[in-house]
Order: sequence, then structure tokens, then C-alpha cells
Amino acid sequence: MGEVLIVYELDKAVATRVPRGTDRAVRRVHAAPAAPGTPTATGPRTLCGKDTFAMETSCWKHSEHPEGPWYPEEYASAVCPDCDAVMET
Repeated sequence: MGEVLIVYELDKAVATRVPRGTDRAVRRVHAAPAAPGTPTATGPRTLCGKDTFAMETSCWKHSEHPEGPWYPEEYASAVCPDCDAVMET
């Protein structure tokens, strides 16, 4: 498997537009393969099959933290179990 990026599925905003700089809660943390030829952009789907279009890409890189989990530890309770299963294999 090539580079894997971490993406955040955010809670849907109550309003149709969220002001810039406003944090929205992370609903789920997913893993997504990088787009071919572009290691900093996600491919169209996460490892569990969800569309990455509306997800926010994290700056977290597992390759920079090989001793820890594939996701940022502060989001351990929000990790997608299907992505986690793929990452464990």
C-alpha cells in the first residue's frame, strides 16, 4: 500500500454555511489512499469506501509517528472500525 492519509468526517453544520475558522467536531477518523501521483491529496474513497469529497485532510502522517497508532491519539474514540481493520492488516 502506498501513502495513506488521515481524513476527518466532520459533524454536519446546523447552518448551511460555517464561518471560516470555526471548528466543527470530528465525527469519524478515516484512512484514505493518496491520489495517484499526488501524495498530499486523498483519493476519492476512504479504505472503508466512503467518499472523501467533504472530508478534511489531516496533517497527521503515520510515517512520522511509526511507534504509535495510524491516527492521532486524541481521536482514538472516533476511529472508523472498518478503516482500522484494513490498517491493521
